[in-house]
Amino acid sequence: MSILRKLRKFSTCDISDGLLNVYNISTGGYFPNLTAISPNSSIVGIAYTVLFAHIDDPRPPINYIDSVPSNSVLVLALEPQLQSQFHPYVKITQAMYGGLMSTRAQFLKSNGTVVFGRIRDVDEHRNLNHPVFSYGVGSCAPKAVVKAVATDVKLEILTSDGMTQLIRPGDYVIGDNNGIVRIPVQEVNMPKLTTYIEKSIEVDLLVSEDIKDGIPAKQAQKDRRSVLKQYI
Repeated sequence: MSILRKLRKFSTCDISDGLLNVYNISTGGYFPNLTAISPNSSIVGIAYTVLFAHIDDPRPPINYIDSVPSNSVLVLALEPQLQSQFHPYVKITQAMYGGLMSTRAQFLKSNGTVVFGRIRDVDEHRNLNHPVFSYGVGSCAPKAVVKAVATDVKLEILTSDGMTQLIRPGDYVIGDNNGIVRIPVQEVNMPKLTTYIEKSIEVDLLVSEDIKDGIPAKQAQKDRRSVLKQYI
């Protein structure tokens, strides 16, 4: 819980800078092409993952929505063969998630939802003020084409640069007006990362003041950011 409180102080840009500079994660943990659906687009929580497969998949459908943990971010994705590198990034037109799902997730104290696919019932999500990000919207329910088949599993996300990025159960998921970022908990020392981010924010405030005082941006960045090396 203390980590979540600390992460709420940071923007996704702050976190991406930390993941890039401290851990050489080239994407900064960022997942492209998602759009904030609700006006309250701030999310911080622990990934609760849900995998969707084609309706012909031999696995039985599951009820995932009544088991959403508190302080979670509900993350829904399709199996890789149903994804696309190009817009609209999935091969189905049906919505995977709707307003009743947000109603239940919010009741269970989930902190938000990320859907790597389409969602529907836009007005319901907005009226709930429940944070939702998705690739797009639709109107049709998914039951004729896909079904939820597993929870708490690794999700593989094909992105528009041709990479496949992962989200694992228990990863931290952060979202704001810049988009969605994932912190891979298996690869990151959280106290080290958050310390770097805090120091980086302090330094950039000084850089901003220097620029306002007429110092060239490149010089201000070089002079002020040299101190950050000790936190890498």
